Amino acid sequence: MLLVAVRALILYTLLVVVMRLMGKRQIGQLQPFELVITIVIAELAVIPMSNTGIPLINGIVGILVLMAVQIVLSLIILYSEKARKIICGNPIILINNGKPVREMMRLVRINISDLLEQLRNKEYPNISDIAYAVLETNGSISVIPKADVKPPTARDLGTPVEDPHFPISVIMDGNVMLENLKLAGITIDVLQQQARTQQITDLREVFFAQYTTEGKIDFFLKGRDDYL
Repeated sequence: MLLVAVRALILYTLLVVVMRLMGKRQIGQLQPFELVITIVIAELAVIPMSNTGIPLINGIVGILVLMAVQIVLSLIILYSEKARKIICGNPIILINNGKPVREMMRLVRINISDLLEQLRNKEYPNISDIAYAVLETNGSISVIPKADVKPPTARDLGTPVEDPHFPISVIMDGNVMLENLKLAGITIDVLQQQARTQQITDLREVFFAQYTTEGKIDFFLKGRDDYL
């Protein structure tokens, strides 16, 4: 049992490192070749993990080889448009100016019910409201609504707005994150001053504080669900 536990720990650590090196993408965002490699890597890890009769090195070598293949393919499609089309394919238009493109739907074997379900998930129940619906190379469907049904933006309304700031955590569980304060361009004095304006005298009472996209600081106190 101890041997199995040690082998499992080694393979788990290796898989975490390999997945980090392969990139940060969710399963639904993977290209087909990336999904295949991920599944095979998982299988290669399970076999030597459960069967102590198989040398551990067999699984490790297989995992490392597939990781190298994935990285090489990713670099190829990054720099070669032709290779990208061959390996990943091309986006396909399923709806054009409010009308389903039946030929393309047949080509990718998507029926109208599946398409409608995807559109409803994106809060577009009417096909006629859609300018384009595109099946992306990773299998997701992107929707571009017609101009008259798209919510108006500040630019459309002629309203001047400021670009958002990057949200940054500045306090976590009562601990001030000094490096993050520097990133936000805030001094500890400014942080304390903002806290005092919201009746907070001790920063250790703050469960979480965030420098928001609007350039202000939200404080969440320990033991309270609301924020000041």
